[in-house]
Amino acid sequence: MANKKKHHMDHNKLELAKHLANQSKRISSQYDRFVQKIIHFIHYASTGIDRVLFNAKYAKVVSLVLAALLYVVVNYNDITSLYKTSLKTSRTVQNVAVYVQYDTQEYEISGIPTTTDVTITGDATSVTAASTTNGKVVADLTNLTEGTHAVTLIAEGFGDSVNTIVNPSNAVVTIKKKVTQQFAISYDIIHRDKMDGIYNVGTPQFASSVVNIRASQDTLNQIAFVKALIDVSNQVADFEQDAKLVAYDANGQIVNVDIEPQTMHVYVPVTSPNKTVPIEVKIKGTPGDNQAVASAVADKQTVTIYGTESALLDVDKITVEVDVSNLTKDTTVSQDITLPTGITSANVSTISVEVKFGAGTTKTISGVPINYKNNVHNYKATQSDNITTMDVEVFGTQDNISKINENDIYLYIDMSTAEPGLHEFEVKVEQPTTGLVKYSLKNNKLTLTVLGDQNTQQKEGE
Repeated sequence: MANKKKHHMDHNKLELAKHLANQSKRISSQYDRFVQKIIHFIHYASTGIDRVLFNAKYAKVVSLVLAALLYVVVNYNDITSLYKTSLKTSRTVQNVAVYVQYDTQEYEISGIPTTTDVTITGDATSVTAASTTNGKVVADLTNLTEGTHAVTLIAEGFGDSVNTIVNPSNAVVTIKKKVTQQFAISYDIIHRDKMDGIYNVGTPQFASSVVNIRASQDTLNQIAFVKALIDVSNQVADFEQDAKLVAYDANGQIVNVDIEPQTMHVYVPVTSPNKTVPIEVKIKGTPGDNQAVASAVADKQTVTIYGTESALLDVDKITVEVDVSNLTKDTTVSQDITLPTGITSANVSTISVEVKFGAGTTKTISGVPINYKNNVHNYKATQSDNITTMDVEVFGTQDNISKINENDIYLYIDMSTAEPGLHEFEVKVEQPTTGLVKYSLKNNKLTLTVLGDQNTQQKEGE
């Protein structure tokens, strides 16, 4: 049994050896074929190169290629340097903040620009990265004393892989010791257009009437006034706020100083003074086709106005003018209300006026007395024909002129520029406020003898 097993194992080993021998022969055969192909390719390539190199037909081409290769080898460093240079780029970052390294609490620094431009140069990637960093420009004054100095501005924070150029790169700096001085404060109301016009701002009450300002004496001497800027945006009642303080010179330009405190607490009263007054429609212009205005009636008879107390006292009515030039037919006119000075708002901004026309006619009113106005020197005036009255023509609709008599008409001579002697004067007539009728004079000239002491006049004018 044991001999049988041994015989079987020897047989297997023999078979394995035969298999390995066959595999080795196949590999050796394949390797020989591969080597033959390589030798054949080299032989073919060598033959091709020989045909080109040693063929007169290709001599010039070969010479050119060899010359180019020789040039590249000899100038390799210059070419690579040129390649690298061509990849460099630059970018200018504008308005880069300038930081001052000095004791600005105790000293005033002038002459340093607030911003500069920085040009960054390097490869494109580095320049892009540097231009997006928080770089800055520094003016280092730490070793300087009071006086005027020339300093160099240095760019920092842009990285070591780029070059930087600051523009401007230099500044003439003046260093002065700061001193403290007290100033009284006044105020300005700002954003008044953002506050409803029906409201009025009263007198502000400040926590303190003075502030301390630190600057050089030369700068302090430039300050004309210090103002608290009170913002009234959307305020409808009394309010309090911390108002910003600003120093100005005599021309209204801001003076850059240290104000202590920078804001001032203020209480501001807000009121809404108002008054209701009548609306008066006044006719302006002359209708066409011998027409006259029969009536002009507004859709609103009164208006409530808002403003300061003093402004309200001066207003007893609101006049709205309606131009009827060349109109001949009844119409309704929309007219804006114009507010007098000091009046900030009204509850009515526009009114509609219904205008009606009628046939125009004229009547003459006789014996209207002549008055003298502005006789500041108390002159006496005489007229050779003793004319003291004039006839006045009244034009309008029949209904309107029938209501007019001599007591409604005022004739006058303006004596404000009169001098003693014989002079011709113009007689003027005051037109009615409504404009529904119009007055005119056929003859509006009158010769008067003015009596008075001219020397007295001159003394009064001195």
